[in-house]
Order: sequence, then C-alpha cells, then structure tokens
Amino acid sequence: MPKSPLTKLPNIWPKIADNLIKIWITTPEEFLERDPYEIFHELKTRVDHTLCRCALASIVWAHEWKKRNLIRKESEQEFLKKYPNDNFDTARKNC
Repeated sequence: MPKSPLTKLPNIWPKIADNLIKIWITTPEEFLERDPYEIFHELKTRVDHTLCRCALASIVWAHEWKKRNLIRKESEQEFLKKYPNDNFDTARKNC
C-alpha cells in the first residue's frame, strides 16, 4: 500500500493518515485548511472514540508546527472550550 501524502506532515504517521482519509482529508492541503480541533472532534466521534489528549496534541502539532509536549495542556483547554460536552475518558495510561 502506498504511503499517504499526509505522512509528510510532522507527527502524522500512517495510522492517523488512514483515519484522516476516513473523514475525507486526503492531502496536506486539505488538512491545513481545516481547524485542527474540528478534525480531532470528527475523528473522535466518527472514527475512534478512544482518541486521547496526546492524539489531539499530535494533530495540533501537525497543523501549527508546535511540539506536542509543549502544547498538550494548551490544546486540551482549547478543545474543551470549543467542545465542552466532550471529554477525554480513555483507558490509555499516561495521557
């Protein structure tokens, strides 16, 4: 299977690229045109409800070119402002 052009974005590995394709984002340009919080919310509600704040930070990093460890808390707070009824209930540890 050929590698998705989405993997050219920082921190977008093949699994995330596959999930992005499921919500009709197939190119880096399409990804960058969308709000990263909207992308995460759509992925979480339509593709994988177990996505955690680390996945959110990875998507924001790829969109804004900020390192994930520096924006994790900030991106979580911004997401909860935009989507107050969502949360990060997940069984994943250390996230």
